[in-house]
Amino acid sequence: MARLTRAQQQERTRAAVLVAAREEFAEHGYAEAKVDRIAERAELTRGAVYSNFTGKRALYLAVLADAAERARARAEPPVASADSAGRALGTFARVWLERLPLAGDTPGSGHLQLRSLSGVLDTEPARTALAELVRFEALLLALALESRPAARGRMVRPAQLALTLLHGAAGLAENAPGVGDPFDLARAAEHLADIAVNDDAEPPHLPFIARAQPAADPWAAPRGLADEITGRAVDLADDGVVVVLGVSRLSAAEEAVRSARPGDAVTIVVATSDPAETGRLARLRIVDLVACLRRVFAAEELPRPRIVFDDGGTVPAALGRTSVDDLTEVAIRVRDGLIVAHADGRGAGHAVADTGAPRRGRGTTAASRRDLRTGPE
Repeated sequence: MARLTRAQQQERTRAAVLVAAREEFAEHGYAEAKVDRIAERAELTRGAVYSNFTGKRALYLAVLADAAERARARAEPPVASADSAGRALGTFARVWLERLPLAGDTPGSGHLQLRSLSGVLDTEPARTALAELVRFEALLLALALESRPAARGRMVRPAQLALTLLHGAAGLAENAPGVGDPFDLARAAEHLADIAVNDDAEPPHLPFIARAQPAADPWAAPRGLADEITGRAVDLADDGVVVVLGVSRLSAAEEAVRSARPGDAVTIVVATSDPAETGRLARLRIVDLVACLRRVFAAEELPRPRIVFDDGGTVPAALGRTSVDDLTEVAIRVRDGLIVAHADGRGAGHAVADTGAPRRGRGTTAASRRDLRTGPE
């Protein structure tokens, strides 16, 4: 047999650790799982485990992220799309609720099936990151819902309510499996699309964001990146807007998306200074949501902003940023291979996306808002 390269051996070791960790967490749960037992199950040393994962939390997040990746790879598009935002939201809820454990499942296996984070995120930065990720998930779900016929304006708040309902059901199922009828929950989620909430008001801070700085700089766009929604390669040299957001500032993505010009390619680059844990948390949550979206919405109905994970920091580095953290916000507008505008700090995405775009007042229609959310195929 040919000798394995170092990279191949490392990948084989990582795969063995993930399998062993999945078994350990399913049997003992997160709190009682032991890294020593995981190493023993994988027939590896404790050092070999730690050479691939920084600790038990990183390993647990990697197991959940791997499950989400597998679910996304299996996701098949619907035969026919729902004909309204309400029906689409109900279908999304039914797909999401398939993860609820059955009464006979062990607590550990049920937590894995739920992608449960109970007792895992015990630091303030981790909880802040999760809150931002939930808001970002709501934006992606809302953008898909807004593509449905007769969708009434922006749908972020109904999407947030639906995700709250679903995660609440999951939290109850952790301690009382079998409680709550998934079909009733899906019907309840369907009605949330028509709930009376004001979701059209622009954030009050937008007028106070400093304008983007004009530029005419060559743009050496990093290669080898992929869109997590479509799976296709991303060319950051496309005309449009590139926004680098730390995980704890992902809610600012909505400002950039809503402010973009019709037809702009909007790319959200997810950055973090902690790829081992915060980065895996972001990957878990976003990939898990995309797996559900792919089963509910046709390809042309999926959210158009491109989502890129950049654990290696190649995009910030190309922009001259030697380091990033979870509060990073930097954005550029690209045209004909040049950076023609840039901004850094709070509101950077909005400032760059709004560059040269027509100001939108109260008369903006729901149809025009849907046009503003779209970009090139």
